[in-house]
Amino acid sequence: MTSPAALARCLNIADLRQRARQRAHRASFDYLDGGADDEVTLRRNSEAFARFELHYRVLREAANPDTSVTLLGESLALPLILSPTACQRLFHTEGELAAARAAAEAGTVFCLSTLSSTSIETIAASTTGPKWFQFYLWRDRGLAREMIQRAKQAGFKAIILTVDLPAHGNRERDPRNGFTIPPRMGLLQAWHALRAPAWTFDYLSREPIRYANLSGNAKATSLQSFIGNHFAQGFNWSDAEWMLDEWNGPAVIKGVVRPDDAATAAAAGFRCVMVSNHGGRQLDHSPAPINVAEPIIDRVGHEMEVVVDGGIRRGTDVLKALALGAKAVGIGRAYLYGLAAGGLPGVRRALEILQNEIVRDMTLLGAADRSLVTRELLGRR
Repeated sequence: MTSPAALARCLNIADLRQRARQRAHRASFDYLDGGADDEVTLRRNSEAFARFELHYRVLREAANPDTSVTLLGESLALPLILSPTACQRLFHTEGELAAARAAAEAGTVFCLSTLSSTSIETIAASTTGPKWFQFYLWRDRGLAREMIQRAKQAGFKAIILTVDLPAHGNRERDPRNGFTIPPRMGLLQAWHALRAPAWTFDYLSREPIRYANLSGNAKATSLQSFIGNHFAQGFNWSDAEWMLDEWNGPAVIKGVVRPDDAATAAAAGFRCVMVSNHGGRQLDHSPAPINVAEPIIDRVGHEMEVVVDGGIRRGTDVLKALALGAKAVGIGRAYLYGLAAGGLPGVRRALEILQNEIVRDMTLLGAADRSLVTRELLGRR
């Protein structure tokens, strides 16, 4: 178990990543850390923030800035949400429960994946904060309808349709490691398990890892095979409208990088768009979300709320996205590194790091609240 002192020594998200790498099984860490093909997009998602400069104001009274925002009617203490990611118990046995509880404590939204390793009902019963449910279109329309209804009955406030996965991306780290869900322990995986004793103890002594929202015990398979067998590969805007009718509530579309697609989503009835390329895990050489956020915001910002999702590692990254006009940002790997490093305390530490950076950076910008974080503060290198 990672000690509180070790987590306290993690001064930034990169430190948590290193701690996660030390603790987690290699296949688990590479699944979290990796991207598609040559991982060009994976790197650019974070590197793209460097092309923006922050032109701070001076002699402004901003010592205790207000970091709160409102997103889809939810009042959030921080301008960030915990984006949906699959099967979080692969990283730490506490999984989605740890992430949802840390989000509630921080006063922000937790988004539960369709392919979570903790069920919709367990998350709803165990946490008090605002929750959104992420949804894929299944080939089995009855199963899709069932999941939508379960999320509604459990009190999830919004649904997120992820649209950038018509096929599984070419994530080459996974087949090299023999990665499957649920995990399958061959010789290679056993060797890596010996080198990750804390992770392995959890794996052997706790409830088996599985897709908790599906009935029965799914056979161990690659994620690529699972998606190919179960997800609707040819879904279109008509399918998205079917989901909107079934949900009949606030809906988010995730995986958009083009203004015209965002405009189509707004016309269809989506109230929020997450500008995202799936964390660089789908089509390599996709644009970094921060690079396409501005034209999307200019096109649809008066009709729907915009969240920038991808590459967030620093408080300054958050503020650059807000300055462009985003309502909030989504974080994935940033909190998962904390989860893999130390369970609930690790996720708390990740959110604490980002919160402290946001507060400090708003003070340094001379911005007492969100309304003062505007494009006037941005320069482009």
